Amino acid sequence: MDGWPNYWPGLPPMHYATHCIGPILGLTRGEAEYVSCFGSGTIREELIPHYNSPYAIESAHIKFRNSDLSAQVYRSLFDVARQYRESFEVYGSKKSVEWPLIEGQPLVVHTAKRPEPEIPEEMECPDFAKLLPKEIQHFTTKGVYDTDEHQHLSFTQGGGHGGSHPHLVHEFVNSLLENKSPYPNAMQSANMTCVGILAHESAQKGGALLKLPEFTFNT
Repeated sequence: MDGWPNYWPGLPPMHYATHCIGPILGLTRGEAEYVSCFGSGTIREELIPHYNSPYAIESAHIKFRNSDLSAQVYRSLFDVARQYRESFEVYGSKKSVEWPLIEGQPLVVHTAKRPEPEIPEEMECPDFAKLLPKEIQHFTTKGVYDTDEHQHLSFTQGGGHGGSHPHLVHEFVNSLLENKSPYPNAMQSANMTCVGILAHESAQKGGALLKLPEFTFNT
């Protein structure tokens, strides 16, 4: 995140965790119940006072509410030699999918019950623009800011978030037109956001297990 706007330097990694927490909860429309997190390493001294946070990496475990599922999330923003990427992995009994280690390479899909060498295969992530109105379909692959005058790092690194922006807009506008609750609604959004806030607090408390507040539970 070096070179990003001046409110970024020294930000605790888990305070910017919704990009990975949102997808993992969204896959099952699940909610986080409690979280535990550890910090690792130390960012350079001049960055620490911005948020009184020293951690180079924060690693959290998240327990899903009313489910046998849990998730592990790790985040780094400064002073870690790692390419920027938006990513998550999912492991199931029949198939699993892993994000490429290098952004732009194919996904790796693992299929159970095959001979060992045939279990993994590379696969390009499909574009689901077909689910959107024609007028906004092209925004899944081309962002609003894909012009020469808007090539700040904050746009070129993750500005399109995997083509999700038009889907989110479509969901929001549809919720207004159809007078229905969107996904995520206010409570679900609060649940996703509070995971990161509480994860950082847990790291500051040596990995203490912290429960999500009741107001973040939708059911």
